[in-house]
Amino acid sequence: MAAVFPFSALAGQEEMKRALLIAAVEPAIGGVLIFGDRGTGKSTAIRALAALLPPMQVVAGCAYNCPPGASAGLCGLCAGPDAAGPLAAATVAVPVVDMPLGATEDRVVGALDLERALTRGEKAFEPGLLARAHRGFLYIDEVNLLEDHLVDLLLDVAASGENVVEREGLSVRHPARFVLIGSGNPEEGELRPQLLDRFGLSVAVETLSDLSLRVEAVKRRDAFERDPHGFLEEWRPQEDALRARLQAARARLASVSVADEVLMQASRLCLSLGTDGLRGELTLLRAARALAALEGEDRVTMAHLRQVAPAALGHRLRRNPLDEAGSGARIERAMAEVLGT
Repeated sequence: MAAVFPFSALAGQEEMKRALLIAAVEPAIGGVLIFGDRGTGKSTAIRALAALLPPMQVVAGCAYNCPPGASAGLCGLCAGPDAAGPLAAATVAVPVVDMPLGATEDRVVGALDLERALTRGEKAFEPGLLARAHRGFLYIDEVNLLEDHLVDLLLDVAASGENVVEREGLSVRHPARFVLIGSGNPEEGELRPQLLDRFGLSVAVETLSDLSLRVEAVKRRDAFERDPHGFLEEWRPQEDALRARLQAARARLASVSVADEVLMQASRLCLSLGTDGLRGELTLLRAARALAALEGEDRVTMAHLRQVAPAALGHRLRRNPLDEAGSGARIERAMAEVLGT
């Protein structure tokens, strides 16, 4: 297996790293959208994050990464009558599945296994990328260039948490819950509003402008490419500490409390910004709770709200032709008015 650049060695891009860690602690946030220049570490950060996560337990031989011992959310084989007894378990790495721009619908959702159909005369289902990504990450680079029919498909699966395939005499339904990570360059086109709203957090990354940070980033990348294993050993203490922090945050998440006053301020902020629906408040609340868990806190504070508000709300703002300020400036202004910052 190829060595993966360590997450803790990423220089700069603090907002992007924070958003990815929050999504790893609380997958219900809905994923992360990362827009910015090429070569700013977007793909590197996503793969580095997956390497941080502890291995997961799956049913041995299951193509859908079903969790052993679960009573719901299983595929047809794991939940079927032949699986009445305890299912054998296996340990695998958390999957990070790339969805290429040119992927066909059959490759994404799955299709008839032509080899088995032609050689054995059997109708069998060949799982697609959505099956492989279950309980892991689905990464789409240049997500703003994704074809419309694939966008519609992703919206359906994201809403239901399962993939339904009915074609060529096959009828298959399997769980498909994953953290959706998208990246792209805003100069190459905008994202459809329906898909944009499905991302819990959205961050913008830029080429590092701080000279010392830029030099440090180049030095680290060069050292990693010259001696990957030596570099990984050098950064192992930091990676182990970050991994332990992530696991502790996941364990603490359910016990983190949110006072009514904090929730009230979150709603006031969303009302002030004119966000549609309640998804803004829910994302803001979940992200703040996950950040509190990451910081070892037992309750959400206004400081947590302030830190996550730009990423949770920036992509949900309506365009105001009378206000030329960007989303970041509008959120900062609203926080100053509502939260007193």
